Amino acid sequence: MNTIINVKELRASLPEVVAKVRKGARFTVVYRSKPAFQLVPIGETESASSALSDDTLYQAAPVGRSTDGGSSDDHNASAYDM
Repeated sequence: MNTIINVKELRASLPEVVAKVRKGARFTVVYRSKPAFQLVPIGETESASSALSDDTLYQAAPVGRSTDGGSSDDHNASAYDM
């Protein structure tokens, strides 16, 4: 299972995320509206499903500043079903 989280969430819950990764969970960390890196268990033999350069979200241009008054957490929640 791959879960998408932003850097703010990662900082706030690092011990819990580490525990989940040790149990086999995978995380894609989003920084400034773009996937930055993945956290995967050590020794996992499964390769990524595709190259990051092929990911449409990775190729997307930054969206700029919000004019709707929503926070980045609000936008991430709507974009990533969080």
